[in-house]
This record gives sequence, structure tokens and C-alpha cells, in this order.
Amino acid sequence: MEPTDYYPVPHAVAKHANLDANDYQQLYQYSITHPEQFWEEQAKARLSFSKSWDTVHNSNLSQGKIRWFEGAQLNIAYNCIDRHLKKHADKVAFIFEHNDPTQSYSLTYQQLHEQVCKLANVLKAYGIEKGDRVCIYLPMIAEAAIAMLACARIGAIHSVVFGGFSADALANRIDDCQAKVMITSDGGYRGNKITPVKANVDKALQHTSYIKHVIVIEVTKTPIDWNSERDIWYHHVMEKANNDCPCEPMQAEDPLFILYTSGSTGKPKGVLHTSAGYLLYAATTFDYTFDYHEGDIFWCTADIGWITGHSYCVYGPLANGATSVLFGGTPDYPDYSRFWQVIDKHQVNLFYTAPTAIRSLMRQGNAPLQTTSRQSLRILGSVGEPINPEAWHWYYHHVGQERCRVVDTWWQTETGGHLLTPLPGATPLKPGCATQPFLGIQPAILDTDGNECQGACEGILVIKQDWPGMLRSIWQNHQRFIDTYLAPYKGYYFTGDGAKRDQDGDYWITGRMDDILNVSGHRFSTAEIESTLVKHPAVAEAAIVGYPHDTKGQGIYAYITLMNNTQPSDDLKKQLISYVRQKMGPIYGIDLIQWAPNLPKTRSGKIMRRLLRKIAANKLDNLGDTSTLADSDALNNLIEDRQNIETP
Repeated sequence: MEPTDYYPVPHAVAKHANLDANDYQQLYQYSITHPEQFWEEQAKARLSFSKSWDTVHNSNLSQGKIRWFEGAQLNIAYNCIDRHLKKHADKVAFIFEHNDPTQSYSLTYQQLHEQVCKLANVLKAYGIEKGDRVCIYLPMIAEAAIAMLACARIGAIHSVVFGGFSADALANRIDDCQAKVMITSDGGYRGNKITPVKANVDKALQHTSYIKHVIVIEVTKTPIDWNSERDIWYHHVMEKANNDCPCEPMQAEDPLFILYTSGSTGKPKGVLHTSAGYLLYAATTFDYTFDYHEGDIFWCTADIGWITGHSYCVYGPLANGATSVLFGGTPDYPDYSRFWQVIDKHQVNLFYTAPTAIRSLMRQGNAPLQTTSRQSLRILGSVGEPINPEAWHWYYHHVGQERCRVVDTWWQTETGGHLLTPLPGATPLKPGCATQPFLGIQPAILDTDGNECQGACEGILVIKQDWPGMLRSIWQNHQRFIDTYLAPYKGYYFTGDGAKRDQDGDYWITGRMDDILNVSGHRFSTAEIESTLVKHPAVAEAAIVGYPHDTKGQGIYAYITLMNNTQPSDDLKKQLISYVRQKMGPIYGIDLIQWAPNLPKTRSGKIMRRLLRKIAANKLDNLGDTSTLADSDALNNLIEDRQNIETP
């Protein structure tokens, strides 16, 4: 690394953080050499159990058996709400910031308790029992969190489906988990548009017969179709519901939720997370990664429909008794200063967002920042995909004004929480680097033969032992769980990602393993080429994929989004190709560039590179699951433009 790309731990930060560098090393070594003792201590300190465990850990990765705290009993809603009431009943649990910037309101822990109890009683009245599945299909509103916690209170398994998914995607997920009750809304706000949430539910239910009752929350007050035998107004049943509902005792390994992730082929995977281990891991990572202190205001910009929303909008913060902002808007509405305005409005201390949002805002320049102070910020987090160094620098220097520590977190839906992350005060920062493993996590890098690499190296990222927050299975398909995550490299959890470890022992995520290119026998990381491209002043975002090349085996295909007010041209293509060669070496020769005003992304902001690979290869007959696309027009436009590009 260049000296200017290394940010040592300032003493001022280390003094106030939960850990310093020496503490981290000692605690980390303890956590991996004595994992049972470490996690038992964390469980005793962080959670409340109604019955203690018989065994802390009973797992066998090769057999697909992961068990933590067997024999223990607890309730997730109790841990997130009830136990805080004695001292913090009047403390704000959630600040809800509406799509309309003039509207916001707060829910205290006491108010949250009442709302959760009422909805839990409503669900029980409509036949929901422990182990039943409830589908939640909502825009980003506070009631989404209330619905999750109401399910947890009575032992129902929630399956949250992002409110922007299509009716077909929704129907597939309902069918797979066989949900009995749907919680939805009449519509939702997204910028200056109203999304037809209830209409999508009605379409989905034409193709599935499992849902018996649809509870509808009034959000937009737009006209909707109504089935009087099935549909129920949320506000009507909540008015009559009792605000006292006892917590259902749950076994530590009882399911908490199912969350679907897209597969490149076939139906989406229903990732299953259980109770004690997941909550413990979400609570622990929230505390350490964000250096949470009593009184901090935390804002994770993710939608609750994603794992980031589950772990760091709801369960992690609430388990720590924190105050969180829930955001029902978009970063560009009514203008590109919205994020920064919300930070000032609510005096946010800990901010967590996605690289795609950072790059989108960076593209607008610094003018939107200049109307706000952001002086309340202490921690800046990044989540969803590796953040390129250019975006990291803008985030650190301009958004955080060189005061804030940047925690670039790497993890997955399947992991439940952070696996690689800097810890404020303990970890020197490197732009674009996920740095060190979280406590209790043992990463390793394998070569293509499955052998562990030592020292500085690059290869396949795996995890050597299980941890409490790890998924337990794929819903109703345990063999798929084994085949996907455990069988590829026996005795390891296979992340599907590539990584390199530098001479300091820090980890850099190089992208999905199928994002490693082999060009004329040279292995290239797509992430490295992308990071170089976005350093060019004309480039806002870049995505690199391979495509079949008669001579090289694989050619390098670049999708490029330009900065505002920059016009595409053949001359600019030549400049960019030359720029990459100059910065990275002549072997990094981009073969084709396609302009991409908008890249196809999931609703959580991840670029769908598998679709880009198919477009580059002109293999468009089977695109696989596209239900998570945020904007289908972006995909269609790229497909259409591809036909005008001549492949060498």
C-alpha cells in the first residue's frame, strides 16, 4: 500500500473505543483458541435466557450440523424490548424518517412493546401458532419491524420479502415457506412515486393458496381491491387488540426467520436463521463494529427486507437497547442532500450505507454536502459489496471530514453478521480493505486444489469453523445447504468469494469466485480493474466481467457509468483503455466497453454481475432469477445496446 493509503489508529479514537489494538489481538486469539468459553461469556453478558444451555457448541461442518446453546430457552422479542423497559421504557427505540422530509416520528421502547404485543395477539387470533410462517411484504415503515418482533414474540417464523419485488417473486416465496398470513400495505412511497404493494399481493395470491388472511396497513390511502373474506385492515384489528402478550419460550435452535436469496439458476434459497446464536452474533457485531455507546443515534439505510435490515436495523440495535433511524425515503429525494440532512436532523452518530449509494452521491459532486454540517458523525460504515478506494476516500475525506472511522464490513445473508471488518480504535484502516476477521472468525485462503495458503496470497475465501450467527440450513432443503456451502471444501464454510491477504495479514475481497478472470493464462480480479477505472475523473461506476474470446479464452468487458455532464465517445473509450493499461500494466487490456447509464442492481444495491456476464456473452435465453432487480429497464437497455457492439 502507498503510505497515503494507510490510516493508523489515532490515540483519540482508541481512547474512547471499546477496544484498542492490543485488546483486539488478545481477545481475538482467545476467541479462536477458546471459542466455547468466548461465546458463552458473550451470551451471559448480552442476552437473557429463561433456561440455561446444556452445551455451548455441538457442530460438525462436514455433516451440516451447527448447534449453539442447545437446551437453552429465550425469547427474541423479550431480549429486544421487554428487558429494557425497567430502565429505558421512555427511551426512543426507533426514529422513523418518512419519504416526505417534513414527516418523522419516534417510538419509545414502551410504545414499541405495546404495538408488538397487540400485533402478536392479532396474529394469534387469526390462527398463527409457534412454528407457523408469516410473510411480511411492506415498504420501509416502522410497522415492518413491529411485524417481525410480533412474530418472534409468539414463536412464528417470519419471512420478509422486499416490498419492491414482483408478484411472481412474492408467490414463489410464499409457496416455498407455505406462509399462512400476509402482512402488507395499500401502497408505498419511493421518491415521487407510489408503489402498488397490495396490487402485487393480489396478483401473487392468484397463484398460491397458502395465505388465509391478509392484514393491510394503510400507508398511501390509494384505492385498492378488497377481498372481504381474506383482507383485514391493520388499524381496525389493532384498535381492539390487547396490549399484553406473554412471550413464547423458544429453544435456542428454534427457527427465527427465513430470508430468500437469489440463485443464478433455479428457485431462490430460503436461508434459515435460528434464535439464540443469530441474536447473539447480531448484538455482538453491532456493539463492537460500530463502537456503540449509550446515547448514540444509529442509522442503517438498508431496507428491512434484506439481511442488513434484519441484523442492523432491528435485532442488533434493539438487543443493545439502542436508538435507530428507520428511513422510508431514497438518497436522491427530494434532492441529493437527503442523507446529509437526515444526519443533521436527528444528530446521527453512527451511519451505515452501501457503496453503490456512496458512488451515486459522489457522482453529484460536493455541492449537496455543503448545505449540512454532519458534525454529529463518529463512525461511517459500508456494506453490501467491497467499496472501491476512490469511493472510500470521498466518504472519509468529504462526508466524514477526516474525523470519522470508516468500517468497511464484509458479510453475507448466510453469515448473520460481520465476518471481516475494521474495529474502531483497534484496526488501522486501508481504503477498500475489509482488514481483519471479527472475533471468533477464522478465515483461510485456499488454492484451486483446496490447500490452505500461508502469508500474503490470493485465492478462495473460506471460514474454518462455524460461529453462532451462521445459517443452519436452506428451508426444506438441507442437502442444498450442504452442497452449496459445505461440500465444495470439506471442513470449511465456502463463502463463494475470492480474497487476497496482504503482508500485514489484512484481507481484501476480490469479488465472487466467478468474477475472477483468466485472460491468456493471467488471473485478474475484476474488483481491481473496477477500482482503477473509477479513479478516472470521467467514471462514476464500473463493472468488469469476462466474455468468451477466441484467442485469450476470456476477454475483459467493461460496463461504465459516466459522471454527470460527461458525454460518451469513442475517444473516451480509447482514453479509458489506455488509462487502465498505464495504471495496471499492458496485460490489463480491456477488450470492449459498453456505456451503462444505469447498471442492473438488486434492491439492496448490489450489481448483478451474473446478468452482465450473460449480456457480454450474448447468452440471453436463460437469465435465471431476476426478481431482485431494482430497475428492469436498466437490464433491458443494456441488452438492446449490446446488439450494436461488435465483438472482436
